[in-house]
Amino acid sequence: MGWPRFAVVMLASLLLIHGGAAAEPEPEFLIQIKDHQFVPAQLRIPAGIKVRIVVDNQDDTPEELDSHSLNREKHIPARSRVTLFIGPLEPGRYAFAGEERESGGVALGVLEAQ
Repeated sequence: MGWPRFAVVMLASLLLIHGGAAAEPEPEFLIQIKDHQFVPAQLRIPAGIKVRIVVDNQDDTPEELDSHSLNREKHIPARSRVTLFIGPLEPGRYAFAGEERESGGVALGVLEAQ
């Protein structure tokens, strides 16, 4: 095998190896919104890697997921799903909250990166 052909084969091999790693999906976690509460209210996720969090609003009203520690503010329309990509996070606890209601209630939640 000549040098140019060898170089092409090596380059193609490297692209396949690195391309396959990049194509791996992030671990996915689900948070539901039911009766203006996050379910589960505490979610454990792996630290040090990027994760996908699907927020499923099952209520008839819009909700919000707001977190200063995660640097996220996401509006979730009624009866819909949104996807958030979080991380990689250092080990720790990251609080988030929903939209404040006229009744004074606020949905609260915590991501715990381990």
